[in-house]
Amino acid sequence: MIRLNKYMSEAGICSRREADRLIGQGRVTVDGTMASVGMQIEENQKVALDGRPVGQDKKHDRVIIAVNKPRGVVCSNVSQRDEVNIIDFLKFPEKIMYAGRLDKESEGLLLMTNDGDMINQMMRAANYHEKEYEVTLDRPFNERFLKDMAAGVYLKELDETTRPCVAERLGKRTFRIILTQGLNRQIRRMCKELGFHVQKLKRVRIMNICLGHLKTGTWRNLSEREVTELLRLLENDAETETELNQRSPEQCPDC
Repeated sequence: MIRLNKYMSEAGICSRREADRLIGQGRVTVDGTMASVGMQIEENQKVALDGRPVGQDKKHDRVIIAVNKPRGVVCSNVSQRDEVNIIDFLKFPEKIMYAGRLDKESEGLLLMTNDGDMINQMMRAANYHEKEYEVTLDRPFNERFLKDMAAGVYLKELDETTRPCVAERLGKRTFRIILTQGLNRQIRRMCKELGFHVQKLKRVRIMNICLGHLKTGTWRNLSEREVTELLRLLENDAETETELNQRSPEQCPDC
């Protein structure tokens, strides 16, 4: 037996979280019957998403690519109305999914892979993966703004205070910020709370992978060195998470 969301993740369809969302929307069936979140299936059962079979019959080599997403392209499985999603935009010859979203108006680095487990590891907020952005605001800001951003900002809409981060000036209206969490439209919400509006937002790094000179709308395969280091970082995360799970509540500083 295997959890349905894990089955879909290992098939390279999406992350487990995304699978649960699709299942909850009634878009997934098992043997022709609508699936339910949390259900387990046998290997010989037939899974379908939007009527299309989901299978793990073919074993593919791991694919990991870096993409420079343009503004206006959405991170989604299906395009709605006049939107263009990243899957249709790339027309990649294999089935791949993004590991972490960028909103429609943002641009820059996306990592995409056919490795569902890697996507799950990279999307776990508890692992504190670094993501670096370059941000342009609607007007000049002072040093107080940078200190407030770095210290953490209370977001009224989410009723949550952001983690402390790195924020450094690049110009009169531009700065770089390094986050270790991924709240919905986090940077835009942080700036709004401090009285500013984001005019341009570009992600330039995820963990050890940099955007570099990759042209907008294009992609490249990760180098062997990049993949080795990325896997090492993810392996260290998994070991740390196991250690934390084995601690008693008195030993865990976040409990």
